[in-house]
Amino acid sequence: MLIRSPAFIAPLMLVAALPFGLMACSPAEQDNAQSEASETAAETGQAAEKAGSALAEEASQVGSAVAAGAKEAAQEVDEATDALARKADEQKAETAADNRGNVTPN
Repeated sequence: MLIRSPAFIAPLMLVAALPFGLMACSPAEQDNAQSEASETAAETGQAAEKAGSALAEEASQVGSAVAAGAKEAAQEVDEATDALARKADEQKAETAADNRGNVTPN
């Protein structure tokens, strides 16, 4: 009689056997594995630090660009409102002149 086990049983058996395989390693092999794991962790940390530095630099550049754009937009708004104020003053002067009409003083 053939007994079929579900497909997930085989990977579970491999995971369960892993500690026994590690115990079979010599102390030198375990030390070597630990050393390699520590070295890999250090390299990963260095790579993450470099990536973080690069991201910080890019974020700073984006922030500078946004600040420069906002300053330019504010300057354009200031110039536009100054032009509108001049036109309003001219219009007031014209209206005042029209209200006086062509009356000559006596």
